[in-house]
Amino acid sequence: MQAKAVAKTVRIAPRKARMVLDLIRGKEVGEAIAILNLTNKRTSPVVEKVLKSAVANAEHNYDMDIDSLVVSEAYADEGPTLKRFRPRAQGRATKINKRTSHITVVVSEAVSEEPAAEETEENKVEENA
Repeated sequence: MQAKAVAKTVRIAPRKARMVLDLIRGKEVGEAIAILNLTNKRTSPVVEKVLKSAVANAEHNYDMDIDSLVVSEAYADEGPTLKRFRPRAQGRATKINKRTSHITVVVSEAVSEEPAAEETEENKVEENA
């Protein structure tokens, strides 16, 4: 089961948001929140808010156990771009693109490792001996 949260039109460039999202992808929720608290990037509080929202969605909507949640997906898509102009020398103007992001975080319950695979390896060792 998966639960997700999306923050749309966040005024941060997607390239900068992806740097922070790469840090938490695949981590447990508690560890991911700790990483975000200690990361000195402007995107960190926004990503933390989205992550907490995804955890709340998992608990409220799907009755998942918070302690077993893992960040399965975290990505930033490009949102609408604000186009501005800056005056330059000799009467010219240059375009400035102020980019926005759609930040998505998906959490799911941790997959427990199958003990059946370990048992078969033990059985092979016993059969060979």
